[in-house]
Amino acid sequence: MEPRLNVQEVGKKALASLYPLGKYLAQSTIEQQLLHLIYYRVSQINGCAFCLDMHSKDLRAAGETEQRLYVLDAWREAPFYSDRERAALAWAEALTKLKSTLVPDEIYEEAKKQFTDEELMDLTMGVIAINSYNRINIAFGAPVGTYQVGMFK
Repeated sequence: MEPRLNVQEVGKKALASLYPLGKYLAQSTIEQQLLHLIYYRVSQINGCAFCLDMHSKDLRAAGETEQRLYVLDAWREAPFYSDRERAALAWAEALTKLKSTLVPDEIYEEAKKQFTDEELMDLTMGVIAINSYNRINIAFGAPVGTYQVGMFK
């Protein structure tokens, strides 16, 4: 897809409102590897090619295995995700695929077993951030395949 507009140029002021959130999340108590895994999964759900390219590269550069990336869409059946990762993935999916007014109790209770209140808030903010970027890229297009690891630091 050809970009409809140069988001980095035209949206410079608007995007600047999201950058502090990313900076905050980079300092969060949530492991960066886990946040990027969440960013990747949410981008799969939303079909954001630019973010899939970006986060797969960031994850691989940080040591993530190809196997875990290849089967992330089927994380419930795959044996190589931790309970903490599973709780985060379920939480991220529930927030991305809003089906009712609340995240189901069982997903919340499992997340509470794995995350402190502050971590759960940070995880939620991470899901909000990636959903925002996904929607911007899907609306206006992005030059898929051009991302280089660390490009937006």
